[in-house]
Amino acid sequence: MIFFIQKTRDGVPLTSQELTELIQGVIDGRWPDYQLAAWLMAVYCRGLTQEEIFTLTGEMAFTGSPPTEPLGIVDKHSTGGVGDKTTLVLAPVMAALGYPMAKMSGRGLGHTGGTLDKLESIPGFQVELPMSVVKQQVSTVGVAVIAQSREMAPADKRLYALRDVTATVESIPLIAASVMAKKLAAGTPHLVLDVKVGNGAFMSRLDQARELARLMVQIGQYHHRAVTALLTSMNHPLGWAVGNAIEVNEARDCLKGEGPEDLRDEVLTLAAELVRLITHESVNDAKSRAARVLEQGNAWEVFARWIVAQGGRLDMVETGLPLAPVVREWRTREGGWIEKVDTRKIGEVALQLGAGRHKLGDAVDPGVGIRWYAKTGLFMAQNDLVAQVFARSEDDANHAMEGLTHSVLWSTKQPSPEPLILDRISPDDVL
Repeated sequence: MIFFIQKTRDGVPLTSQELTELIQGVIDGRWPDYQLAAWLMAVYCRGLTQEEIFTLTGEMAFTGSPPTEPLGIVDKHSTGGVGDKTTLVLAPVMAALGYPMAKMSGRGLGHTGGTLDKLESIPGFQVELPMSVVKQQVSTVGVAVIAQSREMAPADKRLYALRDVTATVESIPLIAASVMAKKLAAGTPHLVLDVKVGNGAFMSRLDQARELARLMVQIGQYHHRAVTALLTSMNHPLGWAVGNAIEVNEARDCLKGEGPEDLRDEVLTLAAELVRLITHESVNDAKSRAARVLEQGNAWEVFARWIVAQGGRLDMVETGLPLAPVVREWRTREGGWIEKVDTRKIGEVALQLGAGRHKLGDAVDPGVGIRWYAKTGLFMAQNDLVAQVFARSEDDANHAMEGLTHSVLWSTKQPSPEPLILDRISPDDVL
């Protein structure tokens, strides 16, 4: 292992055989954590060549026990944001269009939420399922969202845990390899990447996000997968709801033709990208087809079958999952334009309420959360509702309200609006 550390430290590329040995040692435990941590820091400081990244990702993906055939036809990955509940709506939309989606999702850590935490706010919902059950559910329902299997991409699980405690999470080669290894392992042939950009995302700069998106699309090309990346704004929460149960309730509204416009727009845009990867039809035609399955209730019907199939209480989703009892409102004292929203701060307030975790293993409160209505570029009149807080205690509510009041920059002039979709990276763009 010292040899690998020295080569990467000195900027000398590892051969494919050396990368195979490195990853096998990660899995079988022959490399101690302190040596792997040193290698990760060398990667963080010196980077990897494109060929190293492609090979590393493949070694991480195809070790362990990946499925012998694709679990689904389409998949989607988000780099994480505040209020990002797109999977809850997108998966049933794709299944209603005839394109099954089987997705391995994660839990929230820090100020961004996790899809599994949202789904587990539904009483009875199970995220740990045997692969045989997943395959059967995908064939009958068209959707399955589960926790990462221990058998799939096992090296990534160990390396990610070390990255989290060695300040190497932000390495673009390591992020790309981690994300794409899990996606390659699932075998899904068509993938759209939702790369969040802004003050509420891990990537705050457009150039960084574009670099990551291009690299992940290139990895997909190298391994013969159809991949497109969208760079989407995270300079305010997506939708209105931030939390767990509260986001499931908002996803239900969207599936029933209600709810916030930006959430619906992002879901339809992601759906159109996936449809285009399969059929090569125009974006307008693809988006129109996706909109119809929402409007006609087909996506909701799939959603209902999905929740029941994984043990969830559909009746509670239909009536609205319960929220924490202490409710506070923030209304404007005078009118003004929203010039900037501190999205990360909103996520951190939700975290302090109990909607997230500081470290893996922390308990999550499904009922706490925030509804946030102040969008960048929006004019709010006097006494308009800016936010609602759902807390367990008066003290928690007071602290949350105090934090939220420092998360908006007001202006007397109308700021330039920011588009939801900032860029699109297709395979043609990275040739």
